[in-house]
Amino acid sequence: MDFWSGLATGLALIVAIGSQNAFVLRQGIRREHVLPIVLFCTLSDALLIAAGIGGAGVLIRGNDTLMALTRYGGALFLGSYGVLATWRAWQGGHMQLDASRGASLTSALAACFGFTFLNPHVYLDTVVLLGAIANQHGEAGRWLFGTGAAAGSVLWFSALGFGARYLAPLFQTTLAWRVLDGLIALVMGTLALMLLRS
Repeated sequence: MDFWSGLATGLALIVAIGSQNAFVLRQGIRREHVLPIVLFCTLSDALLIAAGIGGAGVLIRGNDTLMALTRYGGALFLGSYGVLATWRAWQGGHMQLDASRGASLTSALAACFGFTFLNPHVYLDTVVLLGAIANQHGEAGRWLFGTGAAAGSVLWFSALGFGARYLAPLFQTTLAWRVLDGLIALVMGTLALMLLRS
């Protein structure tokens, strides 16, 4: 029961339009470094969930300096990526199935690192919130809950990254890429503003 509760809670928190999801979706449509990106996202979530269950959520919640640094750094990162997405939308993109002509694996993972660890909402969702909920399930149950939440991340990012290729026929036109990059720019800009106002 604890496992399934964790799975449902993890999916409820992760299945939302956010910077990390938008990035994974874009990589999936372009078929660029999908497996490493999916692995990075799922392992990062598992690590953050375990940290929350282990008590790091209390530490983060009580450190105003850490939260402020993460908030402003995250806003800067998301805002910058939003500007890049706006530029791509203006220029117009095209389908690029050859990963060697796109972003390198290093730059893709660096961007993914930013979307994961420079976003305060990730800490609030995984470390603070999931950690607090998990710890209500008792000594043994909390780790089963955490395993379920981590399994939710595996399911979601796998479906998003590898399922995005089925959207590829829709992205054979420049207009489709402009719309996608425009939406990504909107999401990034909105999240950056939300961080600055929070």
